[in-house]
Amino acid sequence: MTDAPIYTYGRMLRASAAARGEADALVFPDRRSSHAELHEAARAWARAFIAMGIRPGQNVGILLTTRPEFVELLFGIVMAGAVAVPVNARYQAHELAFVVKDADLVTLVTTGKVADQLNFAERLGAAFPALGKADPQALHLDAAPMLRRIICLDPPCQPFMISRDAALAMGEGIADADLDARIDAVDPEDIAFILYTSGTTANPKGALISHRGIIGNSRNLGVRYRVTAEDKVWSPLPIFHIAGILPLTMVLDAGGAYLTVPHFDAGTALAMLGREGATVAYPSFVTIMQDLITHPSFPTTDLSKLRLMNSNFAVQPAWIREAMTRAMPHTVQVGTYGLTEGAGTICTSHIDDSFELRTGRLGVPLAEWEVRIVDIETGRDCAPGERGEIVARGPNMLKGYYNAPEKSAEVLRGGWFHTGDIGSFDESGHIMFHGRTKDMLKVGGENVAAAEIESMLQTHPAVKLAQVVGIPDPRYVEVPAAFVELVAGATASEAELIAHCKGQLASFKIPRHVRFVEEWPMSTSKIQKYRLRARLIAELGLGEAA
Repeated sequence: MTDAPIYTYGRMLRASAAARGEADALVFPDRRSSHAELHEAARAWARAFIAMGIRPGQNVGILLTTRPEFVELLFGIVMAGAVAVPVNARYQAHELAFVVKDADLVTLVTTGKVADQLNFAERLGAAFPALGKADPQALHLDAAPMLRRIICLDPPCQPFMISRDAALAMGEGIADADLDARIDAVDPEDIAFILYTSGTTANPKGALISHRGIIGNSRNLGVRYRVTAEDKVWSPLPIFHIAGILPLTMVLDAGGAYLTVPHFDAGTALAMLGREGATVAYPSFVTIMQDLITHPSFPTTDLSKLRLMNSNFAVQPAWIREAMTRAMPHTVQVGTYGLTEGAGTICTSHIDDSFELRTGRLGVPLAEWEVRIVDIETGRDCAPGERGEIVARGPNMLKGYYNAPEKSAEVLRGGWFHTGDIGSFDESGHIMFHGRTKDMLKVGGENVAAAEIESMLQTHPAVKLAQVVGIPDPRYVEVPAAFVELVAGATASEAELIAHCKGQLASFKIPRHVRFVEEWPMSTSKIQKYRLRARLIAELGLGEAA
């Protein structure tokens, strides 16, 4: 914290470089960067973007897995006064095509082949077939009219891309004074990020998060967790997600170090936690904690310096809580409630709360947030223990959704952000999450719109109507399952419909089960999805169908 609070991303990194210079800022298993090195790398990218003619307020996308350059780009884009748009690395071709166009990206930074099953250049080629004949220095695509360049970080680069070296060379003539003028011209209320999150429609929505929003919220979280420049915060969560951006911002703002991995592997993660002496851990999701605690090296990993872990035990299986608290009795476990539109965490535990509150509920509002539970029909405030919609307001919430005034109006009403989540407060004011008011799934921490999967299934010529529900899963909390009515006289198998979705939807959105129906359970006018869900849960022997 400084005497004069800094609320823009570029100035924040510039200040941490001046104050913390050679101290670690970013640590990967095989590479680390100091605050000064991260600052210089970000400035090099910012100069490149300025030289390309990118103007303040224009949108620049990042399509990468977690790697050091992702963080350098995140800062470099906003230093140039532009808006960073992290793109979910699991998006398939049609999802990429939508986001690139919807976000009005003028430049996209990506790479080619990352792994056998992951090649971003191929996905972009499938999303935009016209790229094959495009001029890499001046793209003109009908399907993405604003896009002018795609920058490739790693050779070999496709003909429609320009290389990292060529891009950075463009910026060498930009003077430091001109770059600093760009950094200083950014207002805290300017948009820093557009973060796409799935809604109840077939396409995701771009939440507009200001510099003030992400820094203010991250800083308030750091105050709650007592984060200092001596802290080392470990998170395996992807940096394209708010759950990765939030702890990254929190610890860099404090002058500490952010520890992460390119992709989650429990053995690599545990080795890093022990070797680096992580003090705060952000696993957050049951899938990650499950893999950590069942790994053979977990019992022998030195976690003695791990003082706090964001574990959300209130919404995890009981055995995870019992096993981890037994293994790490010295670690303070906290619960959190948050979402992309709130710039991350809205509520979290106090370190001094009782164990029962920290592991049985999801905390109390952070500074600057007002949170209420209201009756969905009447809008009245609910009593303690009574369930209703979670609504919140404060200076760090989203400014709206990009290019979607009607969607913005749905959630921003009377100054309050209507989350669409069902929650309750207990007598002590601690919140609990109970599900969604609308047709959403939460698959391993990712929001998934049932409508998106339904739309994809309905592109199959044999499908007349598809309905998707979430069913319990021990690893991902819930997974999608589909019910399908076929066109009269048509045939299709479960395997065929699942295969139809593969390569078109991100893997976590693929239905795990498909069941065929001839008659839908109906209310007066709507299909009763809860009855479909209950039927499948009973068939699969998954326990209560509630």
